[in-house]
Amino acid sequence: MRIIAGEHRGLALAAVGKGDAGAHLRPTADRVRESLFNALMGGRYGDPIGEARVLDLFAGTGALGLEALSRGAAHVTFVDDGRVAGKLIRENVGKLRVADRVTHLKCDATRLPACDAPASLVFLDPPYGKGLGARALASALAGDWIAPGALIVWEESAPQPAPEGFSPLDTRRYGDTHVTLMERDG
Repeated sequence: MRIIAGEHRGLALAAVGKGDAGAHLRPTADRVRESLFNALMGGRYGDPIGEARVLDLFAGTGALGLEALSRGAAHVTFVDDGRVAGKLIRENVGKLRVADRVTHLKCDATRLPACDAPASLVFLDPPYGKGLGARALASALAGDWIAPGALIVWEESAPQPAPEGFSPLDTRRYGDTHVTLMERDG
């Protein structure tokens, strides 16, 4: 895995190794990440990354949030309570030397604390097929983590319906990964 573009282009990220099967650690493949960011940066959604505050739920290795930082995001909050994920996030943040632009919450993504600086871009990559994505999105909304008009990028094994308070924008398929894009109403 590597950073695809931007300030840290080409930088290799920490190897997942055996990962953490119990925590369903499943990093987004480079080619999927590249296609996803090309779609985000293509102009259809304005500039969702430049100077963005990013919320990366079920962050895993942190690759999605770190790619956003490399491409100009102002700050990323990683949320993942996995032991292996925490180690990988710390290692990757260290490699990019971006600790001053990152917060790592070691908590359950479905039980977020309150927030004082909402995100304009949210990555949501829960373990597939467990219903955790909708619960995490509801928790983020209840804790004021998502700004009105924020773009939500939700990876799952199937397209996801937009919950109440969100409007669907697009669905894309990359192999067995479906990415649903939606916007917070308001």
